[in-house]
This record gives sequence, structure tokens and C-alpha cells, in this order.
Amino acid sequence: MEPTLETINGYLVDVFNQMLDIEESSLAQSQFNDLSIKEMHAIEAIGMYSEHTTTEVANKLNVTVGTLTVAVNALVKKGYVVRLKSEADRRIVILGLTKKGRLLYRLHRKFHEKLVLKTIEGMNAEEMAVLVKGLHNLYDFLHEAVLANQEGK
Repeated sequence: MEPTLETINGYLVDVFNQMLDIEESSLAQSQFNDLSIKEMHAIEAIGMYSEHTTTEVANKLNVTVGTLTVAVNALVKKGYVVRLKSEADRRIVILGLTKKGRLLYRLHRKFHEKLVLKTIEGMNAEEMAVLVKGLHNLYDFLHEAVLANQEGK
């Protein structure tokens, strides 16, 4: 790999690993130490407002509805998530967060907000546009890899 590509690769690998480490240790040392990273990301995908069905949340997380159901059952038992019936169609289940779930959601969002603000600190509009383009390319690559992986199953 070229030196520039090697540097970018090093940063990507380190950033990914450090984010996981920080999220895991932050959870372990907080009042939310009964949660795994995957459960926290499920809470993030459910969101603050009770508006997503199980299928929608599963699609956001790139997991099957069955896999999400297992996670949601655990989150309901732990007091983070509630299942609600849709007003329009009582057969449809909407996922929502409890007060405890919303608190975790807000704290997690605050961490991500600080992360983004630190990332763009000192950048002008043109530099931010280049960063967004690179992140979009990375997103597309990962999304295609997820789809290919799902097709291979």
C-alpha cells in the first residue's frame, strides 16, 4: 500500500477499535452496565420516538427480525424498551424506549455529537465536503458488503 493509503487504513482501523473500546468501557462503568454494545445500538436504532416497527429497526441494524426479537425481549426485561400497538393497525407492534432507555439514548447521542464536533474542528466548508464524500464512499462500500454477505447466507 502507498504511504498515504497506509496512513488512512491505520486511522480507520484505530478509530473503529477505539470507538468500540470507549463505548464498551463507558457502558461498563455507567449505570447502564447491564447492556452490551449490540443492545445499546438497538436502543439507538429504536430512537427517541415510538415510531418504528420491529422490521424497520431490524433493517436499520442489518439483522433478521428474529435476531432483533431476542434482543428486544432482553431490553424489555431490563426496562429499556416497550412494545406498543399501532393506533392505525393494532396488529402492528411499534418499539419505544422507556424513560431509562431515553436517558441512555440521549447520553449516547451526546457522545456522538462530541465526536463529530471534534472531527470537524478547524475545518472549512470545502474540507468538510471532502470528509463527507469520503465517509459516503466508505458507507457505500460497507453497505454493499453487508448486502453481499446477506445474499451469501
